[in-house]
Amino acid sequence: MTTFAPTLPLFATVRRRLGRWWPEPLVISRREQLAVAVAALAAIALTALITHLTVGDAPWLVASMGAAAVLLFALPSSPLAQPWPLVGGHVLSAAIGVACARWVPNPWLASGMAVGLAIFAMISLRCLHPPGGAIALNAVIGGPAIHAMGFGFVLWPVLLNALAMLALALLLNNRVLRRPYPRPLPQPNRNLISDPKPLERMGIRDEDVEAALAGFNHLLDISRSDLEQVMTLAEMHSYRRRLGDIRCRDIMSRDLISLRPEASLQEAWRLLRRHKVRALPVVGEFGQVVGMVSLVDFLKRLDGTPQGLRERVAKLLSGRGADNRVAAIMSTPVVSVREALHLVELVPLFADRGLHHVPVVGTDGTLCGMISQSDLIAALYQGKLAG
Repeated sequence: MTTFAPTLPLFATVRRRLGRWWPEPLVISRREQLAVAVAALAAIALTALITHLTVGDAPWLVASMGAAAVLLFALPSSPLAQPWPLVGGHVLSAAIGVACARWVPNPWLASGMAVGLAIFAMISLRCLHPPGGAIALNAVIGGPAIHAMGFGFVLWPVLLNALAMLALALLLNNRVLRRPYPRPLPQPNRNLISDPKPLERMGIRDEDVEAALAGFNHLLDISRSDLEQVMTLAEMHSYRRRLGDIRCRDIMSRDLISLRPEASLQEAWRLLRRHKVRALPVVGEFGQVVGMVSLVDFLKRLDGTPQGLRERVAKLLSGRGADNRVAAIMSTPVVSVREALHLVELVPLFADRGLHHVPVVGTDGTLCGMISQSDLIAALYQGKLAG
């Protein structure tokens, strides 16, 4: 009997033969893939309906909206998918295409000029949008119906389509897909100074990213802020691997002093001074964290009289009624962490967000520990020695 050696599956064989021409699989879950497809379907259908109801017999859609949908829903963080590139790139490219169609008699030359000038203009005006090249070409080769519209083609359907797609991208990305669009701008230093955030001072700096990008000498489809975030996350994963498996449950304080919202300010002040701590968690009836009360919260409530600090604090503590309850001064909402969270994930909370104490909650959401800056520093030091 002849025995045949097992052969590679067809897919693997094709990939091996194509080599570097076969792309790596995209990192996206099947659920996200389906959600993106459904969002694009809804956006294109609604854009066509909106345009039809608005302009009647004019063309409902331009083909470039299909390419725009790929960017808006599959790559919403891309610099090419932001509102200004979407609207500005379409309008600018359509105008250039119409001008070339009207004033350049040779069709093949007009087509080339339309696309080339559109790319140059979009880069110059910071609105580079790949579908813009398609709409510039469409204005040239779209036929007599498009040519007869003249520059009206720029207003509708192009501008109307772009505005409708933008409105739907804002709605579907933020409300349905639950991801921010447009891409959030980088947050400035919370202390209103020009120094970088603490995590940015020791690692890769802005000038390092600028030098690396300059070395490419071509456009990358990723914003500088997203690139910096990816590199920061990669550094954190690397540090976590070297530090070991240290969780919040391993370093948190378990002997807790907490307050109820209805506790008096005198009780809160007494506990803060007695235990020499700066903040205490406030828990509800079932042990869930509902707030934090700190020395800063007391100082914020002091009046502006010229009395000394001791007299002003005594006046605050002598209040009556609802104003004399912890609920009146506590800080909410509270940033809390799960007890299974890795130690490295705490660093941005303390370093960049400026927190001094973080409550630790269990799987049922009840308070089970507290972590302070001192706890984190000690754990990082011990982890470094162990490594």
